[in-house]
Amino acid sequence: MGNLIILLVVGYVFYKVFKSYGKYTAYTQQSFKNFSVSYDSLKNSELGLFVALVAKVAKADGKVDALEAQLVGIMFDDISAVFPEPDKTKDILKRIFKEEKDHSEDTKEIAHNLARAIRRDKAKQQQFMGFLIQLAFIDGEVSKSEEDVLQTIAEALEFDPNAYHAIFEQFEKMMANMTPKANIDDAYKLLGVSQSDDMGVIKKAYRKLVREYHPDIIKSQGKSEAYMQEATAKTQEINQAYEMIKDAKK
Repeated sequence: MGNLIILLVVGYVFYKVFKSYGKYTAYTQQSFKNFSVSYDSLKNSELGLFVALVAKVAKADGKVDALEAQLVGIMFDDISAVFPEPDKTKDILKRIFKEEKDHSEDTKEIAHNLARAIRRDKAKQQQFMGFLIQLAFIDGEVSKSEEDVLQTIAEALEFDPNAYHAIFEQFEKMMANMTPKANIDDAYKLLGVSQSDDMGVIKKAYRKLVREYHPDIIKSQGKSEAYMQEATAKTQEINQAYEMIKDAKK
């Protein structure tokens, strides 16, 4: 599969969750309007605990690669936007991630803490596990160490094993079915750039499009089937085009 990999394909999986459990809008600015932003309060919040688990999965294979960093960075932006003082919140979330990514021994404890915080809320379990599985798949395959971390988290959350395997298999099928569809001229056109542009300009255009279409853990809440399918398909095209251009410019 090489570099032709999907950066963000979680929208369709999340849509299935929302269809099963109803419109899910737990994380909004309104719900956090009285939240006092501090390192301790964020670290012990549901989303702070989740960020800690994201760090464990991202570093499970020994490194946080560029695509993982891109996904995590967008996640920071979207999560911090629902809290008061977004910039302060983002800085704290980054600190939590940095501290937690190099420590795997407390993964189960943090997952247990998250389980208690969400009180076995199935919609939240699905949303969190869907994102974590997505993150593990982002480099095209899931390593044994990544799968072990995912299993540890799923068990601590008391996540339905059948639901876990269903999400996992959906990502496997998405990755297996992804094939090149555009030529290099189409790739430049899709990103709105020209062949003469340098990679700095191209990367900026790519990131702008990713942010526009990317259905993240916050932005995916309560969206329609048509939106999720369109966002997922468009994101696949954007990433494919970007990878084609990068390969062509090497």
